Amino acid sequence: MTGVSEGREPRASRLGIAGWMLFDWAAQPFFTVITTFIFGPYLVSRLAADPAAGQAAWSYTLTIAGIVIALLAPIMGSIADASGARKPWIATFAVIKILSLLPLWNAAPGSSLVFAMAMIVLATVAAEFSIVFNDSMMPRLVSPAETGRISNIAWGLGYLGGMIVLIAVVALLSANPETGRTAIGIPPLFGLDPATGEDARITGPISAVWYFVFILPMFFFTPDQRRGLPIAAAVRAGFTDLSAALRDLRNKPGILRFLVARMIYQDGVNGLLALGGTFAAGMFAWQTFELGVYGIILNVVAIGGCLYASRLDARLGSKSVVVVSLVCLTVATVGIVSTGPGFTLFGLIPLPAADSGGLFGTAAEKAYILYGLLIGLAFGPVQASARSYLARSVHPDEAGRYFGLYALSGRATSFLAPLSVALVTSATDSARLGMMALVVFLLAGFLLLLRTPYPAAKVEA
Repeated sequence: MTGVSEGREPRASRLGIAGWMLFDWAAQPFFTVITTFIFGPYLVSRLAADPAAGQAAWSYTLTIAGIVIALLAPIMGSIADASGARKPWIATFAVIKILSLLPLWNAAPGSSLVFAMAMIVLATVAAEFSIVFNDSMMPRLVSPAETGRISNIAWGLGYLGGMIVLIAVVALLSANPETGRTAIGIPPLFGLDPATGEDARITGPISAVWYFVFILPMFFFTPDQRRGLPIAAAVRAGFTDLSAALRDLRNKPGILRFLVARMIYQDGVNGLLALGGTFAAGMFAWQTFELGVYGIILNVVAIGGCLYASRLDARLGSKSVVVVSLVCLTVATVGIVSTGPGFTLFGLIPLPAADSGGLFGTAAEKAYILYGLLIGLAFGPVQASARSYLARSVHPDEAGRYFGLYALSGRATSFLAPLSVALVTSATDSARLGMMALVVFLLAGFLLLLRTPYPAAKVEA
């Protein structure tokens, strides 16, 4: 028996699908330059008192956002089904996201850490809710046979957009602390002063403007579902529909197992993406310039990984892509956690401690980047193919509620990984021991996914 979505035809033109795919292009710079490579590490290393306190503060920020998303995302998905049209909701959360990103320019060293954390929480919540509504459009736009390919290509476009913004920051705005010049040898544009964190702080407004501009094609060209109930009635119906969907999961053990498996492993993936850059910043004292170059390297690999995964997904299926990606991420996480000045693999392999000078001058930094390449190869496909895994398993009429539950599965315990990292880091004063918690989440989710049918709606013999 195949997934319930088999047999439907795509209902969007190529231009409409392209507009939908550009949502990832518009949204990804927030995660690339704010959450992962630039502003997050800046908050850890410059706004907090010390790197350990900064990592704890960043982890608590992600924890708060994760709890809000976990509580409300399923309701948002059910409201999407009841209200029909997705675009008004995406527009609402876009406004919230943009208004939360713009004030990050004011987060100078010595300013309120709590204010910066609050803006990141609001922007993260708005970004994730927008994704719920956008993802739930996919089953009506793309045929089941094309779902994996389109999802991975869209994700690859997202990384390309994020990389372009990251390159612009490194090449034009962020200066090497030693030379005072950017990666292409010029002074930072607009007279930005790295000493006051302006090269990191400007990523807030840049991400806001980029999101506003490139989300517009989706509004102009991508067909939306017909309007259903008015907002107030849709909210009431959403709560009722969510309760019914949760009860219905008892009759869909495959989908339930998939959601639980994703809930566990995605917690580790989210923690790895959010904390990997801050971990390197604390360990190697990387500044915006080094983190930006590191992020560019990872994004180049990520784009290639998504494009290759788009072919593998069509040939082998979404589950195979997710499983292989989780193996890569687990190995890479152990690698980066086990690496420090003068060693890797917890000291089993000693490394020269001498600094050769220049960018990433120590052997430990080079080893960290090698493990990072494995992360870059896998973290796009593990998310894009999981999205197509579910899209192949649900009916378009119930896509909103299940993508709401899908968002829940990515956030229901999302506070546990960063909270575990924060608590262990605070208790041991060791960022390395704190990061080890992520391996547990990746392995547990991987093992449960192995026992999940594909498509998830498939009836097991």
